[in-house]
Amino acid sequence: MTSSPLRFDGKVALITGAGNGLGKAYALDFAARGAKVVVNDLGGNMSGTGSGSRTADKVVDEIRAKGGIAVANYDSVELGDKLVQTALDNFGRIDIVVNNAGILRDKSFVRIRDEDWDIIHRVHLRGTFQVSRAAWPHMKKQGYGRIIMVTSAAGIYGNFGQANYSAAKLGILGLANTLSIEGRKNNIFVNTVAPIAGSRLTETVMTKEMVDSLKPEFVTPLVVYLTHDSCEETGGLFEVGAGYFAKLRWQRTEGVILREANQVLDAEKVGVSTRQPDHLKFLFELSDDFSVIPSFGVIPAFGGLMESTGKIPGFKIDPTKILHGEQYMELYKPFPRSGKLTSTLRVADVMDKKSGAVMLYNIETADENGETIAFNQFAIFVVGAGNFGGPKTSKEVKPVVDPPSRAPDAAMEEKTSVDQAAMYRLSGDRNPLHIDPSFAAMGGFKNPILHGLCTFGHSVRHVMATYANNDMSLFKAVKVRFVKPVLPGQTLRTEMWKDGNRILFRTKVVETGDTVISGAYIDLHGTSSAKAQAQANEVYEGKPRSGSAECTLTLSDDTFIDMVSGKLDGQKAFLSGKLKIEGQIMLAQKLGSILPSTKL
Repeated sequence: MTSSPLRFDGKVALITGAGNGLGKAYALDFAARGAKVVVNDLGGNMSGTGSGSRTADKVVDEIRAKGGIAVANYDSVELGDKLVQTALDNFGRIDIVVNNAGILRDKSFVRIRDEDWDIIHRVHLRGTFQVSRAAWPHMKKQGYGRIIMVTSAAGIYGNFGQANYSAAKLGILGLANTLSIEGRKNNIFVNTVAPIAGSRLTETVMTKEMVDSLKPEFVTPLVVYLTHDSCEETGGLFEVGAGYFAKLRWQRTEGVILREANQVLDAEKVGVSTRQPDHLKFLFELSDDFSVIPSFGVIPAFGGLMESTGKIPGFKIDPTKILHGEQYMELYKPFPRSGKLTSTLRVADVMDKKSGAVMLYNIETADENGETIAFNQFAIFVVGAGNFGGPKTSKEVKPVVDPPSRAPDAAMEEKTSVDQAAMYRLSGDRNPLHIDPSFAAMGGFKNPILHGLCTFGHSVRHVMATYANNDMSLFKAVKVRFVKPVLPGQTLRTEMWKDGNRILFRTKVVETGDTVISGAYIDLHGTSSAKAQAQANEVYEGKPRSGSAECTLTLSDDTFIDMVSGKLDGQKAFLSGKLKIEGQIMLAQKLGSILPSTKL
C-alpha cells in the first residue's frame, strides 16, 4: 500500500540559510513538491563573516533546472522584512517559513567574548524573530501559515563549548511555544525541530564518517510533513536525524507542598478560613463535629468523570474545548470519615446545541456496604462538537430554577486568593486550564481561570452559613449553572432568596458585576438533626463552635456559683449588673435546669 506524495502546489516557502546542508535539502524538496521557493543565504562562512550571492544562486539554478520555481535572496536574517518582501514581490504571498539559518562560534564558556555571544544570538534568536515577525501579519490575514523553528540538542540538553549556541537555541524553542499558542486561532501552526545532520556546521564536532552517514535528506520528511495542510500538529518539539524521529515533551514530577512550620492555613485557598469562628469544624479532623462542606460530594465522582470524558464513540473531543456547564448533586447520607467509595457512571444523554454538544453524565457513589451516598449529574459542554443531528433537550436533565425578581433576602461576599486555583487542584481536578497560562490561552482565556466547582463550593458554604447555621446535616441537594469564568483573586458575592426549604441563589464577581453561577438552588431538610438539637442545648465556655450565638450571658465565676446554689436570684443579678445578657433574652429561660433560681 502506497500513499500519495505530499504536495505544496500554490504555496510559497521561505527557507533561510538554504545555500548548503539542511537548508538546501529543504529548498530542493519543497520545490520538487510544487512549492514556489525563496532561497535565502547571506553567502558567508560558518562563523558568520563574509557574504556573496553565489551560494543561493546555485540552489536556485538547480531548482529551475529540475522544473521548479525559485528566487534568491542574499540578505541577513536580521533583515527579516526584506526576506519576506522578496516572497511577496515575486509570488504575492508567504505560506511557509523554515528558520534554518545558523552559524557557530564554539568556545568554552570562559573563553566566550561578547562578540561571540552577540553574533550567535543575532543570527539564531533575533534572526528567527525578525523573519517570523515579518511573515506573521501576512499569514494572519490569509488565515494560514506554517513556521518551522530550528533548535538543537545542544539547546535542549546542553553541550560543552556551546554555551552561546545552546542559549540561543533554547530561546528559539521558547519563542516557538508562545507563537504556537498565539497563532492557533488564525491557523498558523508553529513547530520546532532539533535536527542532526552532516553539514559544514556539524563538521566541527563530528568525524567525517558520522557526517557522511547523517544525510540532510533524512531530516527533510519531518519538516515537509509538519508544514503540510494535512498536519494539525502545533507547539511540538521533535528530534530527528539518520532516519530517527522522536517527539519530546517537558514533564514535571508529581511534586510536594512545603509549608513553614507555623504557617496559618489561608481561608480562601480551601474555602474555609481560620478567621471564621467555626473553622475547626471544617479544618480540624479531631473536632467533635468535624464535617465537610456538602459540595465535597462532587469529588468522589470526579475521578470517574475524568476517565470517561472524551470516550463516547463518535465524538472526537479536544480537551481545550471542554466546559463545565451545569452540576446537580444530592446527598442521601453523610460521608464516612474513612472507607472505600465506588462511583458508577452512566452516560444519560448527549444533546445537540449546534455550537457544541452537551454530554450528560449521571454518577452514583456508594459506600463499602453498597449503600448509595451521593448522586451527581455533570453537564459537560464541548465547544464545536454540535450539529450531529441529536436532540436539543433531555428529560434526564435536572432543571435550573431562576430566582425571584425581588431583591435578595441575604447576600455574602468573599474574596478568593490569587492561589485559589492552584490549591483547589489538590482536590483532584488537575485540568491544566486552571494553572498553565499556555493551556489557558489555547482555550481562549488570558489567564488560568478558577475551577467552576471551586466557585460552586464557595457558594454552597455561603448558603449553608446563612440559612443552616453551618449545620451540614440539613443539606439535601444543590443545582447550579456555570455562566462565566472567575479569575483567582476576584471577590465572589452570593445572593440568596428563601422559598420554604429551598434557597435560590446566584453568584457574581464583585469587581465586574458578571453573574458566574445562575439558576441555582439548595434544598434543605425541613428539620434540624438530633445532633444539631443537642448542640443547640449544649452549654460550654467560650465562643460559639458554629455560627453565631442567639443569646450570650456574661458573668463572673462567683456570680455563677451564687446563682447555681440559689444564693442569688437571676433577676437581681441582671438588675444589679452582675449578669449581662445580649441577644434574645427569653432564651435564657432554657437555663432553668442548671440555674434553678434564674427567672428572667
